[in-house]
Amino acid sequence: MADVELLKSHMGVHVDFPKKGIVFQDFLPILRSPLAFETLLTHFLHHITTVVIPRIPDDAPSKKIDVIVGLDARGFLIGPPLALRLGAAFVPVRKSGKLPGECVQAVYAKEYGEDVFEMQAGSIQPGQVVLVVDDLIATGGSAKAAGDIVAKQGGKTVGYVFVVGLPFLKGHEKLDAPAYSIIQADDQIDGAAPSDST
Repeated sequence: MADVELLKSHMGVHVDFPKKGIVFQDFLPILRSPLAFETLLTHFLHHITTVVIPRIPDDAPSKKIDVIVGLDARGFLIGPPLALRLGAAFVPVRKSGKLPGECVQAVYAKEYGEDVFEMQAGSIQPGQVVLVVDDLIATGGSAKAAGDIVAKQGGKTVGYVFVVGLPFLKGHEKLDAPAYSIIQADDQIDGAAPSDST
């Protein structure tokens, strides 16, 4: 697909970042090209409207995406424009201690310990249909934590979308809804290692 090839051509690849042995998959150069950024958003919207929304169960309170949840911090760059185009709310998930007020938490494992994600309590109402977005899925820990927080508030996650997937790490298998990645990193670079613990 020409749109995927365009996006791949804008990806940055950084060997031994943030530490030796890691091949960092950097989607930020896509944002520097208005054409590439629009292509990214359009590709996601096509997938959401043709695959995710038709999969919403008939007994769901709404047959649309009510909330886009973006993961700290790159999901904050993709989530708001998708939410606006879908007529959905945008809700950030942040690392512990970054949000004011009462928060709902979930702990997730990283390669070198544990971390905590938080969402402001009441950001998602019971029965709301939720889509989670981030730049990359590797081991699936942070995406799963976001899904756990959505479930704790009574929301229903119907999908996860990522710019880059590392399918050989099987992070998508931890999630409570189908995951979709535009770019499969093993298609781009053989032996790529995760760039984060998403």
